[in-house]
Amino acid sequence: MSIFAGKESKTFRPKKNIPEGTHQYELMQHAAATLGSGNLREAVLLPHGEDLNEWVAVNTVDFFNQINMLYGTIAEHCTAESCPIMSAGPRYEYHWADGQSVKKPIKCSAPKYMDYLMSWIQEQLDDESIFPSKVGVAFPKTFINVAKTIFKRMFRVYGHIYHQHFQSVISLGEEAHLNTSFKHYILFVQEFSLIDKRELQPLAELIEKLTGKDK
Repeated sequence: MSIFAGKESKTFRPKKNIPEGTHQYELMQHAAATLGSGNLREAVLLPHGEDLNEWVAVNTVDFFNQINMLYGTIAEHCTAESCPIMSAGPRYEYHWADGQSVKKPIKCSAPKYMDYLMSWIQEQLDDESIFPSKVGVAFPKTFINVAKTIFKRMFRVYGHIYHQHFQSVISLGEEAHLNTSFKHYILFVQEFSLIDKRELQPLAELIEKLTGKDK
């Protein structure tokens, strides 16, 4: 399903796989086929007759794998020295809190924030009570709210890469992959209202440039 299909690249965290033989795996295959058509706006649409929660769950896994790979390509350039603050430009700074092990937001370097974030997302994806993978097991009523938090925090990875590491992305020849992944992400969160518009401000001009022509 990923735009990185067939591309050998290092990841920041191990890739999350959806078990073969499950309906979610079938949904992922459907998404991959639609994505392959090149029409990203069509690729994000809920397939006819499918459950919204399952569709959001499958795409959450895919976007986690995408940002995991994108950040993995530039991780060696993102250090506590080069990025002592997790930010998306000079006006937007992010502090980490997960409400459990870290209840009060803490200021930390970008690589430390990424470590916290990727570990936290992985924990959510692996939790069967939040992301059930077995047939017949219902999603919790809080699922969409959890997904919204995940997508909000995923945006910060894109924001940091674009603002602090875009030159590295260009030198690595990953610009097209980054832009396609981010456009796919934006179209998806907009389609299902998964993120507050205010959260997108650090990349507002880029979002308009990438998606404006498709409206």
